[in-house]
Parts: sequence; C-alpha cells; structure tokens
Amino acid sequence: MPIKIAGESLNACSGCEISILDMGERLLTLLEFATIVHLPLLMDSKHCDRKNNPQTVKLPKADVGLISGNIKTKENLELAQAMRDSCDFIIAFGTCATHGGIPALANSYQSDDLLGHCFNTVGTDKADSLPSDAVPGLMDVCYALDEHIRVDVCLPGCPPHPDHIFRALQSIEKKESFSLPEKSVCDNCPASRDGKGQVKTLKRALELPQWRVFDDTKEGFKCFLEQGFLCMGPVTRDGCGGDTDQARCIMAQVPCRGCYGPVKKEGNQRLAMLNALASNDIDISSLPETLSMLRFSGGHGLLRPLPRIKESE
Repeated sequence: MPIKIAGESLNACSGCEISILDMGERLLTLLEFATIVHLPLLMDSKHCDRKNNPQTVKLPKADVGLISGNIKTKENLELAQAMRDSCDFIIAFGTCATHGGIPALANSYQSDDLLGHCFNTVGTDKADSLPSDAVPGLMDVCYALDEHIRVDVCLPGCPPHPDHIFRALQSIEKKESFSLPEKSVCDNCPASRDGKGQVKTLKRALELPQWRVFDDTKEGFKCFLEQGFLCMGPVTRDGCGGDTDQARCIMAQVPCRGCYGPVKKEGNQRLAMLNALASNDIDISSLPETLSMLRFSGGHGLLRPLPRIKESE
C-alpha cells in the first residue's frame, strides 16, 4: 500500500518543494510507492476552510510530513503543530527547517526593528501604526522546527538534493534507517592545500578565484580559503552533490556558502568559521560583511537578540 505524503511550507522560499520536481524521472518512481495527499505549493490543496472557518487548520492524515521553512509567525507554529498531529513521521525539510537558515538572520534584530525597517522606508511616509488585521503575529525570534515540535529526520540543504529526498522517502517506505554522513565539504574537496594560506585579508566575491594551479607534480586548484576567499567548506556538512562526492559550488569554481548547515546538528557554524579564518591567519576585520555572509548559521537557538534596554535604565 502506498505511503501517504503531506507537505507544508512555513517561513521559506519554496525552493525545497521545487527540488522534489528536480528528481526528474525518479518522481515517477516515487509515485509508484507514495501518494501525495497535501502539498499546497505543488498541488491544489488547502489547510483551512477559508469560507466557513478560516482560523481552523485541518490537514489530512499522512504517513510522512515534509515541513520546509522555520517558525517565525504564530501561524507558522500552528501549521507545524497541525502537521505533527496529522503525520506519523515528520521530516524537517531543508536548512531553514533544520537550523533556521537564511531567514534566521532576523534573529540579530528585535521584531519591532524588523517591522519598522519594512514599513518605514526612505521612499514612504512614516506609518502611524503597523498592519495588524489578517496579518499573522510574529514570534519573539525565528525558530528551527525541532525547537517546537518533535522531528524524526533532518534533511538539510538549500534546497536538499533530489537524491537525498528520494532516498529518505524510499527508506521510510522500506522501513529502513536513513542518515547523512557527518563529513565536511572539505573532506571530499579535491583542492590542494598548503596548510596556511599566504593571504592575510579576505577578498571580495567580485574577484575570481585562481582555479588551475600547475607545478611539477600535480594539476588542480588551490583551496579557496587559502587564496583568501570566504569558503565555508571546513564547517559545512557535505551533501550538496547528492550521491556524488563533488560539492556543487566548489566544482562550479564558487566558494562554499554553507547551505547544508553545520557538520553536526549541534554545531555553531558561525563560530566554527571564525575559528577557521583565524587558524589560516586571516584577519576577519578585513571584510566588514564577514558575519552577515555566514548566512545559514543564525537559528537553532544559537543566535538570539539581546533584551531591549529601556532608556530610563
């Protein structure tokens, strides 16, 4: 009997759902042992009765729930809890769900500051009040999925590779375990390394890395980090190449941007990257945007805004 799959997108961009379509012909194989009963971004399905009771979330029962995105609004939390109640098995689908991802950069700021920045721009008149009717209320911070509901499998990636999506769902259907190796991008990177680079300052991405290096013994390319480019390979979980051992960004001559999150679930990608830069004798102050470029490391309880201090204090 086919397993039933339901999916919901919370605070996300929908890229994870597009990765399902990127399975290509294997999507047809997936549909031989699975039935999609709810996935609003890919099919006409709703999670509430907008006409009679728009406040009630109602989801079909399913064996597997794919939840992409993190929890930033009260509606996100309600949907996540409804998915947990209606699904036997929950997959945190993508790095936003597993660790917070790019949207969790909002955790560097207070919610009032975020709203003020969005609704009071240079080109608009200052608003006396912010929208409140029919607008979901904000949570205090942006949460990873397992900070509020129980998660059975974490499938990181921005987006997860189609190979991993297929294998994860297939393993559930076959009642087999599924896990990704805890290796870094550097573990499978073919770049040559000297130990410490001669470059002491970070370079901007507008400058191209040196790709081919020739000497008397080998042909290849030199480690991007040792060339002075911010490459997050040392602190990022390998997997963006799917069933191959080749990281997609690296083989496209682009430094790793950390999309699979930290190597280990509890890892602090941002702190680990600062340590990697220091170990290569690179001055982190050489590029003011360094911290903001570490864009997948802002959630999962690792970065929270400081309490607002009243002026009277």
